[in-house]
Amino acid sequence: MESIVPTGIHGLDKILSGGFPQGSVIVVEGAPGTGKTTLGLQFLYEGATKDNEGGLYITFEELPNQIYKNALSYGWYIHKQEASNLLRIVSISPELLMQEVGKQGGLFEQIVQEVNCRRVVIDSISLFRYGSDNEETLRKKIYTLRNILRKLHITSLFLREQTYDQSDTTAFENYVVDGVIRLSLKPLMVSHRIRTLEVLKMRGTKITEGEHNFNFTDAGIYLSPLYSMVEDPALSQPALRLPTGIPGLDDLLQGGLPKGSVFLLDTNSRANYEYIINGIYFERLREGDRAIMVLSSTTPLTLLQQYAKMYGVSLEEEVRQGKVCFIDHYNRPIPAGFEKSTICLGGMDEMEGQRRVEQWLVSTDQDPREGKEWVVFYDFNTVYTYRGAQSTKRLFADEVARSRTNGSTVLALCNFSEMDPELASFLERVGNGIIRTWVDGNYQYLQIVKSPGGYMSAPRMIENISGYPFIRLV
Repeated sequence: MESIVPTGIHGLDKILSGGFPQGSVIVVEGAPGTGKTTLGLQFLYEGATKDNEGGLYITFEELPNQIYKNALSYGWYIHKQEASNLLRIVSISPELLMQEVGKQGGLFEQIVQEVNCRRVVIDSISLFRYGSDNEETLRKKIYTLRNILRKLHITSLFLREQTYDQSDTTAFENYVVDGVIRLSLKPLMVSHRIRTLEVLKMRGTKITEGEHNFNFTDAGIYLSPLYSMVEDPALSQPALRLPTGIPGLDDLLQGGLPKGSVFLLDTNSRANYEYIINGIYFERLREGDRAIMVLSSTTPLTLLQQYAKMYGVSLEEEVRQGKVCFIDHYNRPIPAGFEKSTICLGGMDEMEGQRRVEQWLVSTDQDPREGKEWVVFYDFNTVYTYRGAQSTKRLFADEVARSRTNGSTVLALCNFSEMDPELASFLERVGNGIIRTWVDGNYQYLQIVKSPGGYMSAPRMIENISGYPFIRLV
């Protein structure tokens, strides 16, 4: 396995799965002022101070004194590292560099040996264009420099100014190097700007895609990886997970639904959520959990029985053992044998319905106050349609309170875009996690947008498959 070189930059190693592959050559591109020089210096300084790896900073435009001054603003005492033969700042022309890198015993080879160089930053390769007669000469210079650094197993950063529209043109250097990192300044609200870093390419290591925000601090660059939020330690322990039965979803949830959490499945009107809900529901029954389901307006018990057969579960046997119960807001026919396990609330007002449910839970031995563990599946779209916003809000607050008191796990279906905005905001704020699924064009996607562990996922496409669990994430 290829060795990994830690960058030492907070957050960057995380999105690079540990750091840069050793000996790789990486372009760091961006407009002036985006932080290329700081990133390069920090990479060298951290390597020298923490990993005892020699580094070389080659600058074509700035004098060493300016580099020292920039580094000192972050508390990096480069003179001290130079005195220990761990760092070297060299100001040289592009032409002289190309003469020396290929010369045996030349200046470049001498410096590499003196500092036992393992890291190099070249600032910036954009100047090679000004000294090249044509594109072929430029390519030859870049290829030569890349091959020599690879041969020496030196991990190298080529800084490059962005002077053209990247959406229309990709510089040839991006094709021949091992990695490409883009630094940008993006508008934030009306009068502010945010700095972002995106890894466009990195051979030899898994990356976290997307634009990640970063700031300059007193100690250098501090990057906050995309999809990270504040953690709830009480619900983020990996041992307390309930697998969903959908492998890709379990991966995104880092093992499954956190036990004792309240998760919301947010869908849009075109998304097919049945295989997600049913996959999780029948997986929990297969694993021996007790479950209560508040039936959807579109999923009567007769249809749920058909789904059960697809998933290899005998719903009749689960009912016989008293392990499942159903709440229906509509007075629909109840299949034979399900009468004691089902309560219909059609025609009842909110207070009467709540009282009847509590009495019924006690009579069916599913009373959460007895401290027995169970999983509850809610369709809040149906509750919202039937009872309205205020009743839905009260019901959700009650379920959250029960979950946090008794350790039950709740998965609730909703559609924020079609709900009262105040209610949708309340559900999003109070729930521990949100799984979002939607249709865009001809594809359906799924994303974890909130979780107790502070983790958010990248969107994944949902693909239908012929066998269990009938969907997969790709």
